[in-house]
Amino acid sequence: MSVHSATLSDDEAETFAVLVSSLSTDHQIADQTAGEADVTLVDLFDHFTVLDDLRDQRWVQHPTAVVLTLCAAAVVAGMRSFTATAGWIADTPPRLLHRLYERCGKPPLTPSKTTIWQVITHADSAAVDAAVGTWLATRAAIDITTDEPDPQPKQCCPAGNTERQPDPQPPRAVLAVDGKRVRGAVDADGNAPHLLAAATHEHGLVLAQIDVHHKTNEIPMFAPLLDTIGITGMLITADCLHTQRKHACYLHQRGADFVFCVKDNQPNLFAALDALPWTDVPVTHATTTRGHGRIETRTLQIMPPPDDLPFPHVKQVFLVERQVSDLSDTPLSNVAILGVTSLNAVRGTPPLIAAAVRGQWRIEVLHWVRDVVYREDDSKVRTKSGPRIMATLRNLAIGALRLTGRNDIAEATRWATRNTERPFTILGITP
Repeated sequence: MSVHSATLSDDEAETFAVLVSSLSTDHQIADQTAGEADVTLVDLFDHFTVLDDLRDQRWVQHPTAVVLTLCAAAVVAGMRSFTATAGWIADTPPRLLHRLYERCGKPPLTPSKTTIWQVITHADSAAVDAAVGTWLATRAAIDITTDEPDPQPKQCCPAGNTERQPDPQPPRAVLAVDGKRVRGAVDADGNAPHLLAAATHEHGLVLAQIDVHHKTNEIPMFAPLLDTIGITGMLITADCLHTQRKHACYLHQRGADFVFCVKDNQPNLFAALDALPWTDVPVTHATTTRGHGRIETRTLQIMPPPDDLPFPHVKQVFLVERQVSDLSDTPLSNVAILGVTSLNAVRGTPPLIAAAVRGQWRIEVLHWVRDVVYREDDSKVRTKSGPRIMATLRNLAIGALRLTGRNDIAEATRWATRNTERPFTILGITP
């Protein structure tokens, strides 16, 4: 592939050069022939090749791995519908299309809109989630190799501060758990897919995702979601819905830690924390930010938990206060957040806990981007695995762009679509 730098601004050329360099560090570029660089199809394509294809292979002209790779690149380029995706794929450079099909032993063809629909709606959505999560984790140097959860977990104590062998190391990664309903994919019965995901705080990379059936809710799906990845040594955050004793015990047994905020869905725990002498506890961390026409000040107070706290594995309790005013110092809001963590005072430093509480918004921003940039809630894809796989490809596109250093996803998508080869490079298909 050639990079036509004359079409790029200085900033774009620099970003693209860094991108190509970063994606090429752990993969050797193939030998050049006839003065032209060959194309190396790296791990994302390889992950897709292990997916089961239930179609009769004698008649398959478009392998699942090829179609998924092409669709992933189209989503990076901002395509939202099957029609737009098919049109974008039709402009894929012939040499790249040839090599994609060659990897599967097939002659190069251009998949139609119908073929794309068939693959997306019939592929194994859980396997696609696993492939994408593994690719993103590998790029971010996060080990999510499954650590085999105990099939018969030990009975967890109802409350108190049971001990686990202390780990002097800080958490190796921080994951946020949250769910999102794909509102546009409503079926004939009025049910829409609800997806629960675990994403990194640092870049908002979705490492795991699971479907929440309409007859249940997020709470019983918390453990099945995290069962799909290795979380030993990680720190898990979630919204107040998941401040559950069973979740705390589950994470303790998996060798992970938690930072949970507490509201009135846990009335006894909330009352116990609210009754603590916070006025006697000094502020251990404070930040002030200015932007978007307002000034926000956040303070953090931490203390040891009382012995009779009705929640297991807690090593510290905290109070976060958030005061917001306009630029003339007129108060706009004042919010207090109580919480618990299994991190002790050595590992759970004030800056870490403050960042963990605030970082939960990362996954909510991800959901917002999917709605605003990719118009997910307006999508009419509703057949079988289609809604979940399209959501997964959007997660992949956002994560891949962020790994290149781009957080301005709307502009980064426009940048990606201006060169047909660029989305493939972003996904690790390098020149």
